[in-house]
Amino acid sequence: MQTKTIADINLSGRRALIRVDFNVPLANGVVGDDTRIRAALPTIRYCIEQGASVVLMSHLGRPKGVGREESYSLQPVAQHLASLLGQPVQFLNDCIGPEVEAAVSSLKKGEVALLENVRFYAEEEGKIKKSDTASAEEIAATKKAMKEAQRVFAQKLAALGDVYINDAFGAAHRAHASTALIAEFVKEKAAGFLMQRELDFLGKALAAPERPFVAILGGAKVSDKVGVIENLLTKVDALLIGGAMAYTFYRAKGIPIGRSLVEEDKVALAAELLAKAQERGVSLLLPVDHVIASEFSATADVKIVPERGIEEGWMALDIGPATRELFARTISTAKTVVWNGPMGCFEMAPFAAGTMAIAESLSETECLSIVGGGDSVSAINQSGLADKISHISTGGGASLEFLEGKPLPGVVALAG
Repeated sequence: MQTKTIADINLSGRRALIRVDFNVPLANGVVGDDTRIRAALPTIRYCIEQGASVVLMSHLGRPKGVGREESYSLQPVAQHLASLLGQPVQFLNDCIGPEVEAAVSSLKKGEVALLENVRFYAEEEGKIKKSDTASAEEIAATKKAMKEAQRVFAQKLAALGDVYINDAFGAAHRAHASTALIAEFVKEKAAGFLMQRELDFLGKALAAPERPFVAILGGAKVSDKVGVIENLLTKVDALLIGGAMAYTFYRAKGIPIGRSLVEEDKVALAAELLAKAQERGVSLLLPVDHVIASEFSATADVKIVPERGIEEGWMALDIGPATRELFARTISTAKTVVWNGPMGCFEMAPFAAGTMAIAESLSETECLSIVGGGDSVSAINQSGLADKISHISTGGGASLEFLEGKPLPGVVALAG
């Protein structure tokens, strides 16, 4: 899907309205992790250098959509961004309305403003409140009214810029007013550098991977990654599965799992996926040993057991050393690797070794390496090996849906 980038458009003397992803953790009014803010800097700086004035918009958290909630205000983000840019960032207390319009109209070349949280308006997401008493007709009428209100909201946002730039890959899978609908009301639109980088790396991995192509999936639930597994089984040479989701596959194979996490309603599906992998000649590797614990605690009794050694009453919380070696050997042969999801409860020291081993193996392999998903990104940053990875995706849900092969509304809108 062909989209313009900001390098393709004239920005001089124009007002660039940029959708960024500043959904960052805040603690006592201070930004806890500024990775997403830093990721947007190349696009913002480029617009400034090209002689544009810049209007930034983002969401933060999950406010109720009924007006301003101080704990979800983007004001601390504006202050932090100013320190990173080395210039003032004007913070606006709203994202639409006459005062906002006047403020952005008065911006000079190179000046930057940040709008307040777009999710303070229910129209951003377009959701309606559920009612147990409303009739089907009333619900339909409410949805219709919200859809129209969402279009009006998107149109008001669009009026704040001469050109719309979407650099928020982390929100590209949302069909929201500021990420997708807004594109209908702008004359010119483009992808920011971050958005384009995400699409280039993920697109290359799926469309024309250098082989062998290895995917590593972890995390808690098979249900979160069913679509990803099904799509990747048509593309990869090997699929490595760790984390708690592995034990649903174990159940499907009739292997004892003790008290390990399992999705009983996905066991049949896991069996189907194992059969599909075999049919397609994909090497689907599960753990061959485990780090098990007597309880879900960093202070629990811990031991390493073989594939069929998980005892009743115990739970697997990480892949064992033999699995780490098996996975590392497979990774070492790869030319393209996509990793999404940890191998265990890496937040607890006794169960972090498996995830860190994957990070190390990936850093030592000469390949196109892509890491996506919040926990995987946290793990790679924690390992200190982030600079050895080809691309670290800023979008957890968006990267998963891309790997599923789903169209992303925020990307489709740019190409439309």
